Amino acid sequence: MKKLLTLAIFATVLSCQKEKTPVDAIVINGNIYTVNGNFDKAEAFAIKDGKFLEIASSKILQEKYVADTIIDAQGKTIVPGFIDAHAHFEGLGNNLLSVDLMGTDSFDEVLKRVLDFQNEHQLGVIYARGWDQNDWEEKEFPNNALLNQLFPDTPIALGRVDGHATLFNQAALNLGNVTETSEIDGGDFIKKDGKLTGVLVDRAQNLVFNNWPVASRSQRVKALLAAQEDCFKFGLTTIDDAGVSADAIEIMESLYETGDLKIRLYVMASGTEDQLDYYLKNGIVKTDRLHIRSFKISSDGALGSRGALLREPYSDAHTVYGLPVTSLDYLEKAATRIANSEFQLNTHAIGDSANHAVLNIYKKALNGKNDRRWRIEHAQIVSPEDFEKFDDIMPSIQPTHATSDMYWAEDRIGAERIKGAYAYKKLLDTYGKVALGTDFPVEKVSPFLTFYAAVARQDLKEFPKDGFQMEDALSREETLRGMTIWAAYSNFEENEKGSIEAGKFADFIMLDRDIMNVDIQQVPETKVEQTYLGGVQVY
Repeated sequence: MKKLLTLAIFATVLSCQKEKTPVDAIVINGNIYTVNGNFDKAEAFAIKDGKFLEIASSKILQEKYVADTIIDAQGKTIVPGFIDAHAHFEGLGNNLLSVDLMGTDSFDEVLKRVLDFQNEHQLGVIYARGWDQNDWEEKEFPNNALLNQLFPDTPIALGRVDGHATLFNQAALNLGNVTETSEIDGGDFIKKDGKLTGVLVDRAQNLVFNNWPVASRSQRVKALLAAQEDCFKFGLTTIDDAGVSADAIEIMESLYETGDLKIRLYVMASGTEDQLDYYLKNGIVKTDRLHIRSFKISSDGALGSRGALLREPYSDAHTVYGLPVTSLDYLEKAATRIANSEFQLNTHAIGDSANHAVLNIYKKALNGKNDRRWRIEHAQIVSPEDFEKFDDIMPSIQPTHATSDMYWAEDRIGAERIKGAYAYKKLLDTYGKVALGTDFPVEKVSPFLTFYAAVARQDLKEFPKDGFQMEDALSREETLRGMTIWAAYSNFEENEKGSIEAGKFADFIMLDRDIMNVDIQQVPETKVEQTYLGGVQVY
């Protein structure tokens, strides 16, 4: 009788227990920054069908759910997958597969790297990128005299770090029939003593590149997959790819179909007339991985090559104002067309004249529409009276530009204009959000350098001692939001990514340190231990 009573009680207890719900994975014991509206911390979350199902304590979730995969974070810091709000995805891949000229401290070092690369690979043409004459003892543009001697028959193109100037040898110049009498609107041919140096700025580069040997499809695929691998290593799960050609988009779409390309891309199609015609007719492209709903147009060049368009001459070149890469007439007509669609316009503007013109064109085209999320890419030098115009125009900024340019930027634009340069906090205070990116391969891929530059505004040697124009530094919370939920917002994707919340894609990364609390000088050394995309580990 006693045994029967015990069995009855046991059966009653079992019947009262709820059956656990199966899920794909449970992450427990984490130091989780959800980056939700309240910036809440959490300990655990459950994943189902590639999305976050519930965020709670480890105990609650393990009592409620069952999963074959239990990930014990062991106290490690977890944040949403990073979103790089302005980058060049294929450009990164090309750089990874070619000569790396980043960090060269002289033109001699540039030549050595090219020679070493060519001795190993023996290519028919060589393209490389990454030199910056501002990092050299002689801060002058190089010339192609030695390149012509070393490579008389092999076309060589050595791009400046920002992509707005390139040094070509004579064999490359011959491809575009470039001579001392060549001219082009929006471009410049750097000369010395009346002779070409081989450096072409902004649109002048196109004379050569329009005749450059076309990379094979297999080479381009290899570059895209190399870029994906590098991005996952740094915890990047979404890339805003700025200014993508039609043929590159076609290759990307084919790689998504085969499953080779997994990273999420927010594509800014190049704002050429043919791409405007195509997408404005056919509409937005939206899948879980690929989103095409914006155009990117460049209004001017870069500050480092004196192509940024200024309202007054350069302080270190008194007859130079910079270059209008796109005519204001075209930009105004394009903005009007785009304003009558659901598409977004994202315009590159570096100089104060470019920012002034683009802001006014945006205001006129939008005519009071205040949630179109049109972006100004870089917003690098802004006149004092123009900051207020960012009330409904979103700043898309790259903090490492400030720490790369701070050594020479004031020489370029003077003590007064520098006050409105790299003014990230002023832009944040006006719009309420900022989208943060790297502009890779102009800068390095690492988002931890973005984080460090935004907060510390110093280089890796802790220069300057008190930070560069610290009144425009961002807090750690603002920075993390700018790299996640605000970047998602800039892409109209804040309801599906950018924070660890139920219903959103389970894109998250596990770090080897707590970037929100460690000494800020440790942040650049942060390593990503694991990267997850849709709940699947990709690194």
